[in-house]
Amino acid sequence: MNPETVADTVPGARRPHDGWVVAGLLAAATLACFALDDHVSLTSRAMVFMLAVVVAAYKLPWVASAACAVGSATLLNFFFIAPRFTLQVDSRENLVALFTMLTVALVISHLGTALRRETATARLNERRARELQQLAGELAAAARPEQVLVLARRFLGHSFPGPCSVALLGPDGQLAPPGQASGMDDGMRACIREAATLGPGTGRWPGLNAWYLPLRADTHIGGAACVQGVASSDHEGREHAQAICALLGQALWRLRLAADMHASEEQAHWHRTQNTFLAAISHDFRTPLAAIMGAASSLQTQRDKLSPAEQERLTASIANEAGHLSTLTENTLQLARLQNRGELHLDWQSMEELVGAVLARVRQRDAGRRIRSKVPSGLPLVKADPVLIAQALENLLDNALKYSTQGIELEVTLAGPRMEVAVHDRGPGIAAGAELAIFEPFRRGDQDATRGAGLGLAVCQAIARAHGGELTVRSREGGGSSFVLAIPVEADQPAAVAT
Repeated sequence: MNPETVADTVPGARRPHDGWVVAGLLAAATLACFALDDHVSLTSRAMVFMLAVVVAAYKLPWVASAACAVGSATLLNFFFIAPRFTLQVDSRENLVALFTMLTVALVISHLGTALRRETATARLNERRARELQQLAGELAAAARPEQVLVLARRFLGHSFPGPCSVALLGPDGQLAPPGQASGMDDGMRACIREAATLGPGTGRWPGLNAWYLPLRADTHIGGAACVQGVASSDHEGREHAQAICALLGQALWRLRLAADMHASEEQAHWHRTQNTFLAAISHDFRTPLAAIMGAASSLQTQRDKLSPAEQERLTASIANEAGHLSTLTENTLQLARLQNRGELHLDWQSMEELVGAVLARVRQRDAGRRIRSKVPSGLPLVKADPVLIAQALENLLDNALKYSTQGIELEVTLAGPRMEVAVHDRGPGIAAGAELAIFEPFRRGDQDATRGAGLGLAVCQAIARAHGGELTVRSREGGGSSFVLAIPVEADQPAAVAT
């Protein structure tokens, strides 16, 4: 609770202005009785003073309202009961009436104070319930322990005069951040060790001047809190602090479980990837290796019996299968590297130069010279890993050469904040609904009869996403597909280019 609200919510607490309020009520009642002196009876004057007592009981603490009751009886006796302007009472009836008034005034003061106490308690409990509800909602959105720590300090500081301190247990079992004093750290470690609240009113370490509360959820303890400036009689306050710490402990436990679950999922994904790679190696790598070994064995053991044409065919088979095996190996290694967050060697690159280097290599395998390129001049630079971008473009062009017997177009365009490299072919196209599946590792079309491991497009997609871009495919009118590799273009270009 904030310090400025303590006196308002604790019935009986004395406030500096209470005496002036009592004096004002008594003065007003006395003046009103003098004004009505010739028109009303003593009973009516007593009712005026009773009204002042009721107002005091409703607005003031018990001590002030009781003082108002005693003062009302005294002033009524002094000014209006004969003999007037003395404290003497001339008749037994007036004496009984005076004491009855005093008793009724004190009862009203007590009842009013009790009502105010119950009202203040109800309001305080309602406010604390709203605070717990708000804390639970904000903790549900917390994604890191640091956010829980900030919420803990804010809500404890708002609920108690404090000062309040909170520390979380790190992976090494140490409190972080440490307390402001060694005694505070010792108290926090003690409450964590005993898994219980320590301090005034708890029955544990009653000599302390603060509450030490563990941030606990079942058997898991994520840290501890210290709330200073407390009283042993404030049981409701201690229960509220324990409720706050219980919510904090549950949030820390939830984050711990979520982190463990994420780590388990990553481990499971890694094992699945390993198994997939092993399956691919055992299946797709076996065929080219067997062909290479068969051709090499034939050349080794039967060279003298083979014609020059047959020897040339076996030599070409070894070269082709070795090249295919090299492509499979490179794609597999790159995919494993990207899926395990391998580092990218980013630098400013010219897309025109990258495309030119890739076309120079691919056209050695394009005897029909089917590839046509369209790269405009004056394109901005992109920050990319040149080896990976070149591999992605080479995979896309190799796929187009493999599946299309007609011309292939490579086009580079600038589309807003992204640069798009599109490869258009006239192949069989992509079946409806398979536009996303073809980018998964080791996935191939159902009608695909060509040889391969299904890694090329998966590698291209992984390269694009590693650069903050995306690889998409769409069908072309008249048949064929368009694969578009989009990578972001940074607004801040190097000075040489900007000029």
